[in-house]
Amino acid sequence: MQKRSERELIVLKTNKHAVSLPIIAPSILSADFGNIRSEVIKLYSAGARWFHFDVMDGSFVPPITFGADLIKSVRGDVDAYFDVHLMIEHPERHITAFKDAGANSISVHVETCPHLHYVVDQIHHHDLDAGVVINPATPVSVLANIMNDADLILIMSVNPGWGGQQFIEHTYNKLIELKKMLTLHQQHPIVQVDGGVNSKTAKKLAVTGADVLVAGSAIYKASDPVVSYHKLSEQITKKHTA
Repeated sequence: MQKRSERELIVLKTNKHAVSLPIIAPSILSADFGNIRSEVIKLYSAGARWFHFDVMDGSFVPPITFGADLIKSVRGDVDAYFDVHLMIEHPERHITAFKDAGANSISVHVETCPHLHYVVDQIHHHDLDAGVVINPATPVSVLANIMNDADLILIMSVNPGWGGQQFIEHTYNKLIELKKMLTLHQQHPIVQVDGGVNSKTAKKLAVTGADVLVAGSAIYKASDPVVSYHKLSEQITKKHTA
């Protein structure tokens, strides 16, 4: 992704779309896997251009979700940005598979990568955007030596592994700390927040500095996912005039 001087319009590197930040990214983790193609197409038709895929291995986090084949199964249906979040051990072993499946970016956890720069370099070598993720208990300071290389920084606002958890309020402070650090070093990665994003938290997260808000249960568990997606999107895009 190109470096930005303002949090406005960006052109995503690996597809032709430009998106206006902040943006809501539906999380496939909360979708109906039995109807995954229709679940994705429904929100794409409603305007969603960024989708978040949580991949879990049953080791780093207890649940097991899906692999590259699920992503590949919907890649041809939508021309959207596919953001793959690897909550797995040894993510460097799977970069090629997710690249071939149609990922646009791959995000990996600081907590699972003792050789983090190497993994980020491998993601870039595959011509993908590279994201770096920290858990709720991991301090922002660990990002100091990787922020120059990251296209995206993801702050987990719940403990990874399960959808529908309660938002951790300290996330706002971590966002403020991160934005100060990025400003000090004149770095402009996209800042993403994942976990507990809903009608109560979305606007404040956007105001505090989140560019991409991952929303799963708030969208796919709603009675009408399209209506919920639009309501969340309206909340964060009104932040400049509210």
